[in-house]
Amino acid sequence: MPKLFSYGTLQKEQVQLETFGRILKGTKDILSGYQLNMIEITDPEVLRKSGQKYHPVLTFSGNDNHKVEGVLFEVTEEEILQADEYEVDDYKRIETVFKSGNKGFIYVGK
Repeated sequence: MPKLFSYGTLQKEQVQLETFGRILKGTKDILSGYQLNMIEITDPEVLRKSGQKYHPVLTFSGNDNHKVEGVLFEVTEEEILQADEYEVDDYKRIETVFKSGNKGFIYVGK
């Protein structure tokens, strides 16, 4: 089962219900070598679901002292595609390894 790391709005139950039709199960994890920045969201549907005009976005720093806390959710292949639809075009999905040693997908800035 694929894993998806959320450091922002995908942790909100309302966003999960509207995007996946269920509440996701996951565990806290840490991503090293990245920093959080903010981007302005203009997509009306994403604004409606999240209720936030600015969303966090990961930027690779390469510095292991930079850490981002979040939740590594278990999702299906279909739900990965649903998450792709939710995330705006300013994000791209890549796979990486977390502090726990688990592999999973993250959304980073393009």
